Amino acid sequence: MQLDEIKISKIIIDTYRDKLVSALDVDVAIVGAGPAGMICGYYLAKHGKRVAIFERKLSVGGGMWGGGIMFNEIVVQEKAKGILDDMGVRTLKHEKNYYTADSIEAVSTICSKTIKAGVKIFNLMSVEDVMIRKNKICGLVINWTAVEMAKLHVDPITMAARFVVDATGHAAEIARLVERKSGLKLKTKSGKVMGEQSMWAHVGEETIIKNSKEIVPGLYTCGMCANAVVGGPRMGPIFGGMLLSGKKVAEELGRRL
Repeated sequence: MQLDEIKISKIIIDTYRDKLVSALDVDVAIVGAGPAGMICGYYLAKHGKRVAIFERKLSVGGGMWGGGIMFNEIVVQEKAKGILDDMGVRTLKHEKNYYTADSIEAVSTICSKTIKAGVKIFNLMSVEDVMIRKNKICGLVINWTAVEMAKLHVDPITMAARFVVDATGHAAEIARLVERKSGLKLKTKSGKVMGEQSMWAHVGEETIIKNSKEIVPGLYTCGMCANAVVGGPRMGPIFGGMLLSGKKVAEELGRRL
């Protein structure tokens, strides 16, 4: 049978349109499809929650792809290994409490499992604002990354979410946006984004889980964003805290939804 280019185009447009429309009102909207964001989405979707993830870049996975200095291996500790086991990511034990995993396998497997659990991931889409009602974050204002990069004056669209999760990593983009535009005080010592401290893997891995929490009504942080907001240290190419952070936020949101 001869293929028809117009039919191909129509199928792509129709299918994507339906997927986007279904994501305009969800339980949880996650900004950033790094490991923490995807893990958060995975565990929420496994428990029947409607989740959409918006990722600015073409690829998902954040900094996990490159491991350490482009050696595509990541390290996780004992506490986080169970999450990789749950995902089906193979690990190799070294000395006590140190496991490695191939970063390419880890990202691709986590992404696949997350989508198959029911999460809708939209890449090449940026968040330029949030929706606030009665001092609560209740949605996102989204536009194409290409529009943002080209600085075009093209109006965005809005989607609703009962909760929003900032998983934008070191940049803490949504928290900074809320701080700059809303007048709301964040749940930090200064009421503002504190910024991350210098690398300290042990402390960073502990505080990233502690700091993964609601920072204003309706807005949670997870992953490296949590330490960037509250002022914890970065931890480098150990990713256990990222995974545990995403799962913690999913569990807390699961109780509230």
